[in-house]
Amino acid sequence: MNRLCLSLLLLSACLPAVAGTDWVKIPSGEFASILKYQDSVDGMQKVPAFSIMKTPVTNAQFLTFAQQNPKWQRENIPAIFAEHSHYLIHWQSNLKLGKKALAQQPVTQVSWFAASAFCEAQGARLPSWNEWEYISAANRTSADARQEPSWQEEILAWYAKPATEPVAMVGRRPPNFYGVQDLHGMLWEWVFDYAAMLVSSDNREQQDADQSKFCGAGALSIEDKENYAVMMRVAMLSSLEGADSTSSLGFRCARDATTASAK
Repeated sequence: MNRLCLSLLLLSACLPAVAGTDWVKIPSGEFASILKYQDSVDGMQKVPAFSIMKTPVTNAQFLTFAQQNPKWQRENIPAIFAEHSHYLIHWQSNLKLGKKALAQQPVTQVSWFAASAFCEAQGARLPSWNEWEYISAANRTSADARQEPSWQEEILAWYAKPATEPVAMVGRRPPNFYGVQDLHGMLWEWVFDYAAMLVSSDNREQQDADQSKFCGAGALSIEDKENYAVMMRVAMLSSLEGADSTSSLGFRCARDATTASAK
């Protein structure tokens, strides 16, 4: 375990969980990920059962977390865990949301380290990319709607819009096939293994752990034009550092099935 991860665990140890969180149980399955995993069989990746938050973490929920743990407040967070010039910069003050950060809007301007600490306080973690991609392929009636033109048009329409309007309130969109909301059309979301994704235009780099440089994950080819929206998300996430934060990047938490059943 590297020093950053060890420090993160120490900072987030023994924190009380934030109440009022709804979780959705996701069944296990097989999924053709856009990433080329080395342990996939015939292009299919196994996804174990897990649970995930129904909606992204809100400003109100993160405020409660920050109140309970001053080390993750804007004025106190170590620079190694967040850029001070961006971290929660839209909040009115250290512990006050204000007009630019309404309670039921998803929290943004949070680093990967802060998001991970929040999830650990819930006895959870950030979802893996494979888990996020698995559930985000669903529309309202189908577990995998990626080949449906209407679904593709709906997703791409959001990517075509400039990010100039305020982020919407969570939970206003209909749930998808699994009962999860706001996976598309709202914001980007941190995943646990964001640094294990690498975009490449060279197909020869796929399946080469030395070329990918990150945890043995394969590279995504830009030739996958039918998956343009997913490619955009992978490219964005793989360009980030753990201390980065943006006005359109939030997160939700996930739990392994065994952990979730114990709650």
